[in-house]
Amino acid sequence: MHDIIVIGAGVIGGLIARELAKYELDVLILEKDNDVANGTTAANSAIVHSGYDPKPGSKKAYFNVKSVPMFKKLCADLDVEFKRIGSLTVAQSVEELVLLADLKKRALANGVEVKILTKSEVMRLEPNLQEHIEGALFAPTAGIVNPFELTANAIENALDNGVSLELNAKVVAISKAEDHFIVKTVYKEYKTKLIINAAGVYADNIINLVSKADFKITPRKGSYFVIDKLASPLVNSVVFPVPTAHSKGILAVPTTAGNFLIGPTSDEMMSKEDVGTDYESLQRIKDSANRLLKNIPFHKTIRTFSGLRATPSTGDFVIEHDPYVKGLINVAGIESPGLASAPAIALYVTHDLVGSLIKLKPKKAFKPHIRPRIRANKLKGKALKELIKTNKDYATLVCNCEEITKAEIIDLLNRPIPVRSVKAIKKRLRAGFGLCQGGFCTPKVIEIMAEYYGVPVSEIAYDEKESYVVKEHEKI
Repeated sequence: MHDIIVIGAGVIGGLIARELAKYELDVLILEKDNDVANGTTAANSAIVHSGYDPKPGSKKAYFNVKSVPMFKKLCADLDVEFKRIGSLTVAQSVEELVLLADLKKRALANGVEVKILTKSEVMRLEPNLQEHIEGALFAPTAGIVNPFELTANAIENALDNGVSLELNAKVVAISKAEDHFIVKTVYKEYKTKLIINAAGVYADNIINLVSKADFKITPRKGSYFVIDKLASPLVNSVVFPVPTAHSKGILAVPTTAGNFLIGPTSDEMMSKEDVGTDYESLQRIKDSANRLLKNIPFHKTIRTFSGLRATPSTGDFVIEHDPYVKGLINVAGIESPGLASAPAIALYVTHDLVGSLIKLKPKKAFKPHIRPRIRANKLKGKALKELIKTNKDYATLVCNCEEITKAEIIDLLNRPIPVRSVKAIKKRLRAGFGLCQGGFCTPKVIEIMAEYYGVPVSEIAYDEKESYVVKEHEKI
């Protein structure tokens, strides 16, 4: 029997599992997809929000503000790319300057450092803003992070410290015995003392398998443009319009890899599966973004995508013991600023919620760091030549756009999290994330995976289980 089952391997479930790994506990993560970080975590703005925006006194405000100082050490321990670049919330009219003053009051109530900048100060920081900009609220503690790396590396670290992971393990039934739960997946049955429900847009569905959800999760779709790396930056910081009740608006943000995201929309959906993009939504992004920034190179778009955020009917995060079933802990409705709040949520769930039910005994041999990844594209000249001497596969470039080598792919395949798809390599290494979007490197990646696993290339999936790329394979 397990002590704890965590349902969901997104950033919330991943960081909770890593925190639990610090204690003498038998922990299992169940993930319905073929890889970790495949839901909301895989399709968001990748922003560490400063915490000025959430309503003072809310869970969103508390966990966001508490998490922000944690990111630097967390990302250093987990070898994750993180940059504290600050954010600007821009007033596009004189009337909106009043709203900036209101946001400043909210920031002060939340304990967040901010400053209102004049038009000239803003334009010096962001010369691509439109001329009608009147000022901005500057939040220096905001940043950007690689959410794929953060989640995968947190889970890798958890696995290194004794946690287990099952992929393609969709939970279909939960029953409560006297002192434990029986959790049934599509393939197998498990017993556990506690359940942590971190199932994203499906969190209310999970509750209803064994209890009664007093709230509803409504998927809200957000679509984005991905702009290719540019000779000079489109924006230097995270640039927001003044937020609305439902959205932080169409924003522009650099990524840790050097691309730029424009978006997202915020459309209420009936389906928890629909992550398609459409012309109307993308046009709305263009129209709104063009009012904020000039010279946006939409002709350099290399991809559009959509993700679903889990919007709760409560209007706030739901992080609590289930009111009806003891031993079920719900971590639900984690929409924006969910990514930015994840480290502190993990601490609270582990120490306050789990700790109130199970005595936590620290693990003496806990290892806080993962094995660092060698990033060949960061090395030049002599350093790269010396590396190639140790392993000739560092001289074999697989992804030209992102400069990812065969050695790095093989290293990933040798790490604790199973790599069962081309997309898993794409998310964690960026092979296929560049200008050609995998047009040239995908066949090479498939060949490397097939050779490593000793299977035909026709058995290598692109994303979900059995989403094969090659129908037939015949060597010439």
